[in-house]
Parts: sequence; C-alpha cells; structure tokens
Amino acid sequence: MTDFFKGIPAISFEGPDSDNDFAFRHYDANELVMGKPMKDHLRFAAAYWHSFAWPGGDPFGGQTFDRPWFGDTMALAKMKADVAFEMFDLLGVPFFCFHDADVRPEGANFAENTRNLEEIVDYFAGKMETTGTKLLWGTANLFSHRRFMAGAATNPDPEVFAFSAATIKTCMDATHKLGGENYVLWGGREGYETLLNTDMGRERRQAGAMLQMVVDYKHKIGFDGAILIEPKPQEPTKHQYDYDVATVYGFLKDFGLENEVKVNIEQGHAILAGHSFEHELALARELGIFGSIDMNRNDYQSGWDTDQFPNNIPEMALAYYEVLRAGGFTTGGTNFDAKLRRQSLDAEDLILAHVGGMDACAAGLKAAAAMLEDGKLEAARDARYAGWAAPEGQDLLASDLASIEAQVRRNDINPAPRSGRQERLENLVNRYL
Repeated sequence: MTDFFKGIPAISFEGPDSDNDFAFRHYDANELVMGKPMKDHLRFAAAYWHSFAWPGGDPFGGQTFDRPWFGDTMALAKMKADVAFEMFDLLGVPFFCFHDADVRPEGANFAENTRNLEEIVDYFAGKMETTGTKLLWGTANLFSHRRFMAGAATNPDPEVFAFSAATIKTCMDATHKLGGENYVLWGGREGYETLLNTDMGRERRQAGAMLQMVVDYKHKIGFDGAILIEPKPQEPTKHQYDYDVATVYGFLKDFGLENEVKVNIEQGHAILAGHSFEHELALARELGIFGSIDMNRNDYQSGWDTDQFPNNIPEMALAYYEVLRAGGFTTGGTNFDAKLRRQSLDAEDLILAHVGGMDACAAGLKAAAAMLEDGKLEAARDARYAGWAAPEGQDLLASDLASIEAQVRRNDINPAPRSGRQERLENLVNRYL
C-alpha cells in the first residue's frame, strides 16, 4: 500500500440525499436497469494516461502536478501501478485502459522499451489477479515521441513505419496477455499539417496496410477482443484520416475491413468534428461498427480537446440512449478519457473527479433507460416514417424514375408538409431528467 490516497475512504452508494462528498448519489453498481446491473451497463474504466502519467501541462504552461512516481525508472513505474490499482479499488471501477508509454519507462531503443513493457505487464498481472480489476483495452502511444512528429503508419520514413508496427505488435501482445477485451488504434498524428509536403494517397494506403496487419495479427494470436479505431479530428494536425465515424467507415470499406474493426467514440472528439456525441453513436450503430466510448467533455469556449470530466447529464442521457439502442456494450465500456484541471493538485481531486463522472453517467443511463422503456420517442419516430412501412413506400424504393413520374401524374400526388414536432420531443426528453 502507498500513502497517496491516505485518509480517503472507499466510495460507496449513499443515495441522492447524501451530503458526503466521498459517496455516490446515483451510481449503485448492483441496481437493476432494464433487467441488468448498472455496473454491467456502464462498464467503467479509468484512463491510466490522464490519471497517472499526465503532468498537468497545457499549450500555454508546463507541469503543475508533482507526483511521487514521476520519472523514468522501473521502480517508479511500479509505484505508479501501486497507486493506480489503489484508486481502481477505492472507486470500484472494474476496468482500466493504458498506452505503453503510460506504464513503462522510455528506453534507449525498441528492445529496451519492450523489456520494460513486459516487466510492467507481469507486475500488472499480479495486481489484476489480486484485485479483480480487468483491462478494457490497451493501445500504443505513437504520437508523443519526436520520432512520430510526421505520423506513425502514415510517416514518410519507412523506418518509422517499421518501429510503429513493431510497437503495436508488442502492445497487442501485452493486451492479449492481460486479457484485454479490446485493442484501440488512436492516430493522433496520422494526418498532415500542409498539403505541400503530403502524398495523401500514399499515406492512406500505408494506414490501410498497417490496419490489415493489425487484423491479421489479431487472428494469428487468437485475440478474441475487438479492434477499435478512435476517430480523432482537428488536433494536433489540420487533417486526419480518421476524422469522424463516417470517415472511418469509408476508410474501412475502402480496405475491406468494415467487418473486422469497430470504433471507440470520444465525446470531445465528436464535438471537435462538428457533431454531437449522440450523432456519432447513432451513426456507428446504423453502420454496425459501434464498439466503445471515451467519456469526457470539452470546454465549449476553448478551441481544443480539453478532456474534462463529464457533468452534463442531459447530453449523457442522449448518448446512453443511443448506446442502449445499439444493444449496449459487449466488449466495450465507458472509459474516462478525462483529466483534472491544472490547478486540481490533490489526491482528493482525482477521486472526486471520478465520483462525479460516474454519478453523472449513472443518472444519464437511468434517464436513457426510462426513455427507451416508456417508448414514446420510438413511437413518435415510427409514426413519422410510417408511410415507408406501407407497401406503397416499399414499392417506391424498388421502382424507377419514369414509373414514379407516371404514378405521381396518375394519382395526382401533391403532398402537404407535416410537422417534425421537434420542440414537443425535446420537451418529452426533459421529463426524464
């Protein structure tokens, strides 16, 4: 045991009337929602990078956090793991997620990186066996080190591509060894800053080749989890090959991988792409590629991905409504890809940020379940499209322009507009919050 969280109690459910900061008001892990425990709906995960590796910097200022485990030694990496698993236990989160660079010291070369990763994976395995905490997903950090300044899979230098592919292989091995339920590909620098030095066609082909290698290796090692791409727009490059759900789907179709890869959708990334979170979730569901979510929020007055802990329950209710409409999570879950503010220095801040986020998710989930079980939104949607369920509507889609013109003339079709009733539906949603 460490003393980082000394004096902080394990967080338990006390109900909405509790005035205890260190308690859940909405998240009751075993409460049944639509016949399933809340913990199994939400499948919470803590993000190793933001909670334990991030130093508190932003584009305009450096480190503000002074954690006792900061530094590039294996002893400090193990101290960091000790603190991390203590936090998972205090919060009762069943899962965590990590990049390789979050958990291991940076080595002098690839071989040393790999040795460091393998050692910490063995250390994790012991912690996971003792605590019961599981790995939701692992991934490779192919964006922070200067070698990745021009991308990883899309890099103009074949040696960077090779280093990246080898790193992905080791991270997939680590994820598989730890029983991870997914493997995520996060292409933070897979894009360009200027077209003047960019061959877009070549870069897309390289990215497609890398993804095919990932899928092939998944099957080779017998990894049963899902391969997920996380759409990432606007940051740090001006163009990304994985901009949003629609872009990712087009990419997957182009390379014949739409049945092999799904998406991990982040709230903040959806906003940066000019969408709502629920839009991206609904589209992924309709395209059959919904996998998992990163839950956070952006500051709408800032122009970058601020990764704040979520607290907007109405937005979260609409997001979980789409998750439930998709049938809920299978291998995926709710990962808090969220970080403290630079001025939130204390251990208590880290715990309370997660408590608030988990409570907000729980409230959003319960509202979403109530909307879905009540059925009024779905009934209104069905009524709006009822004409297409009739034989005449179905026949139109199998017809041709000339035949349709003749039908319009023959039947003197002259449709009158009908209300979409948006305000009525918005008012209906507010009744569940």
